[in-house]
Amino acid sequence: MANAAIVGGGPAGLSAALFLQKNGVDATVFDTDATWMHKAHLFNYPGLGSEDGSAYMATLRNQVDSFGVERNQGEEVTDVESTGDGFTVTSADGEYDADYLVLATGANRDLAEALGCDFTDDETVDVDVDMETSVDDAYATGAMVRAEEWQAVISAGDGAAAALNILSKERGENYHDFDTPADADETFGGMAGE
Repeated sequence: MANAAIVGGGPAGLSAALFLQKNGVDATVFDTDATWMHKAHLFNYPGLGSEDGSAYMATLRNQVDSFGVERNQGEEVTDVESTGDGFTVTSADGEYDADYLVLATGANRDLAEALGCDFTDDETVDVDVDMETSVDDAYATGAMVRAEEWQAVISAGDGAAAALNILSKERGENYHDFDTPADADETFGGMAGE
């Protein structure tokens, strides 16, 4: 089974992890909990009328945990490198190998630079519409790729776009993650939405 290392546990990283794990690609998240969401209050996130950023993060973490995402909470990634057939992610706790890499480190672009990703004239990481960088199978999301458009909902969408591209590569065709009420009944025994 393919696996993905996701560096960053904010909306982008956890969105990518959710989509991947839910659809058969093992996701490991490295999360130092430095997300800007702890300074935020959400009034502009579709589906949420008013939500404290930290409360939103707790809900999102519970959601990815329910799908079996491996979250390495508090583990800081110090280096990433392409190995030719995947990636090695290094932290103080060890090295991890992954087939795919998703960088979701907010406006901190140091790991993308160390990996050798191309940058744009405005010093953001250069990505395509699927969030893939110039390094094959490495993705960058959120504030890393946008000069000033730093919104939780945009970041979550970037994470989802990266995940769907990885899932499409794995399946050899365009993949769409679309659930129906019957899927919720089957997966959660009718408990979804309660």
